[in-house]
Amino acid sequence: MKSWPRLYAILDTLCFPDNQTLFSTAEELVAGGVTLLQYRNKSGDARQMLEQAQELKRRLGGFTELIMDDRADLCVAAGFDGVHVGQEDLSPAGARKVIGESLWLGVSTHNPEQVKEADKSSADYLAIGPVFSTSSKANPDPVIGLEGVRNARALTRKPLVAIGGINRANCRSVIEAGADSVAVISDLMRDPRKSAEDFFRILG
Repeated sequence: MKSWPRLYAILDTLCFPDNQTLFSTAEELVAGGVTLLQYRNKSGDARQMLEQAQELKRRLGGFTELIMDDRADLCVAAGFDGVHVGQEDLSPAGARKVIGESLWLGVSTHNPEQVKEADKSSADYLAIGPVFSTSSKANPDPVIGLEGVRNARALTRKPLVAIGGINRANCRSVIEAGADSVAVISDLMRDPRKSAEDFFRILG
């Protein structure tokens, strides 16, 4: 990746009624300029996840970096570009053993202690959040606000991806607080191509 993209799009399978809508949305996002796309499936079995991931790779490989949420093994099996792990998932060291040295590794953090810990790991980038209240998780961590983004920025030189309740109305303030990129789920779902183009225009 030549430069870290301002928009980190997340495809959460809970947002889609069927596979076709999932894949067409992914293609629309890439047509809108998305170069970093995470596939998140918290409810499917491994076979379904691998099939969906392989189809995303077939359609989008070469056009965008593909990140697998949680599953380092499926990241490798699907030929993805990296994996993103949370605090309750495989450790960064464990994930790195599975994916090797060349693939991307992202780690979710929610407070200064976790940022410091992840900064010492082999993670290529850190995610910080939730910045604002979010509906995409059943039991979200406490909201950190823009001050939480500023605090995280002071603790790491690694690329920082802010997540949680970010939309077109507030995304600029998140970048100004120190994030390199904003991760977005719900505000990309309606008219995905235009939504992505809007984000890039706002974020500059």
